[in-house]
Order: sequence, then structure tokens, then C-alpha cells
Amino acid sequence: MHESATGVATMPDYRLYCLDGANKISRAEWIDAKSDEDAIMIARSHEKPVTCELWLGKRLVARIPAFRPA
Repeated sequence: MHESATGVATMPDYRLYCLDGANKISRAEWIDAKSDEDAIMIARSHEKPVTCELWLGKRLVARIPAFRPA
């Protein structure tokens, strides 16, 4: 958690960008999580059929491979 300019504790604002076949962003979602590890777990639980990237601000947190059912 971090503190906003108003002094209110907030969760980091992660963004999950889903990529198309040309590695261009085709869709974006916001994820509220307490830590990188939590955000990665949440992103993986979405089971996207395409590769996605998880970002926090300008920092790439993780590249999430496309979900392939067993």
C-alpha cells in the first residue's frame, strides 16, 4: 500500500495489458493488489488466451504467458 497526496492509504494501481499477435496492446485491465506477487497471482487467475504484460507505472512487473488448458 502507498499513501496518496491526500494522506489516504491506497493500493498500487497495476495494469494488465493483453497483447495481440504483433505484440501490440489489444486490451487493458486494472488490477488492485497489495504487492507484485499478489498482482501476478491475480493476473494469472484471469486465464487469458493471449500473452499479457503486468505493469506498475513505468515498471514491467511480469510477462504472463497465454493460458493453455490442459
